[in-house]
Amino acid sequence: MGEIKNANGIGKIGNPTCGDILWVYIKVEKDKKGEEILTDIKFKTFGCAAAIATSSMITKLAKGKKLSEVEKINYKDIVDALGGLPNIKIHCSAMASQALKKAIEDYKNKIQIKKRVNY
Repeated sequence: MGEIKNANGIGKIGNPTCGDILWVYIKVEKDKKGEEILTDIKFKTFGCAAAIATSSMITKLAKGKKLSEVEKINYKDIVDALGGLPNIKIHCSAMASQALKKAIEDYKNKIQIKKRVNY
């Protein structure tokens, strides 16, 4: 929980119906083989208990994994890892996975911009 001050990817998502808002902060670094590894992930969530639980679970599912593996995490993985959620709260797991995907997209966009600037 919290922010990563030097995050190289940030994803934000909100749900106007329920009022939940969450941010996912990621730090991606290359290992010795050149693989992109999600070395740190944190979140800030303003919402219900299910929103907080799903945000927390996504950090457990993603931290330390290859970015290519992290990109495959979806809302069902989060629900399964939590042992289920009430149907009315499934949208919280979707929000968590979408925020993670937005953070990864932000990271990749920054890499592309950096490549263009250094070209």
